[in-house]
Amino acid sequence: MPNLNLSWPWISLVLLGAFHGLNPAMGWLFAVALGFQERRLRAVVTALGPITLGHALSIGLVAVPVGLLGLVLPQTLLLTIIGLVLLGFAGHKIATRFRHPRWVGMRVRPRELVLWSFLMASAHGAGLMLAPVIARMRDQAAPSALAQAGHAEHLAYAGHAGHQVPAGGEALGPAVAAVALHSVAMLTVAALIAVVVYRKLGVDALRRAWINLDFVWVGAFVVTGGITLTLGLWPLLPV
Repeated sequence: MPNLNLSWPWISLVLLGAFHGLNPAMGWLFAVALGFQERRLRAVVTALGPITLGHALSIGLVAVPVGLLGLVLPQTLLLTIIGLVLLGFAGHKIATRFRHPRWVGMRVRPRELVLWSFLMASAHGAGLMLAPVIARMRDQAAPSALAQAGHAEHLAYAGHAGHQVPAGGEALGPAVAAVALHSVAMLTVAALIAVVVYRKLGVDALRRAWINLDFVWVGAFVVTGGITLTLGLWPLLPV
């Protein structure tokens, strides 16, 4: 039976990826629009690759620094900072009335799709949602490194060559794996929705049936930020 304490961060990454894929602002709606413009399903599928890459780059700009900070900051402090940032970002989105980046024109090349997706994911704080999970993954990376080392000094030196092992490798590996897993989940859900909308529903159906995910999105930041802040401050509270 799998250890849930070890599995829950990866499960969370998959669920967050599915949630991001569900959000039309993350790219599947743009892909569908391109498909209708070119009148072929292939345009929808082709657009999703660059869109996912741009999303992954935006996520990585948060995941990697958070993973590295986890090596030098106490986890409680890191979680407290992340919680405050998440709540602050939610307040910013409410204050700006959920404004989205604007993109002029539909004639875009793959590299422009990557840039568009990167800007959209960054503006929506997509990477920030993963920050608490990345921060909590640190405790799993360290025991793994200790178990593989024959002696304690092997954490600082490799073999007999005396080459120093970069401490950041302990955080970089899980962070990159987290970005990859999240992106695959996001692409899977986005592709499924895009194909169904293009082949069956059409964009007009969304205007009548689709809910406003901006409120759900900000609500997720508030809930996640509150939980993360509580986890960071909890050890400091008097018993």
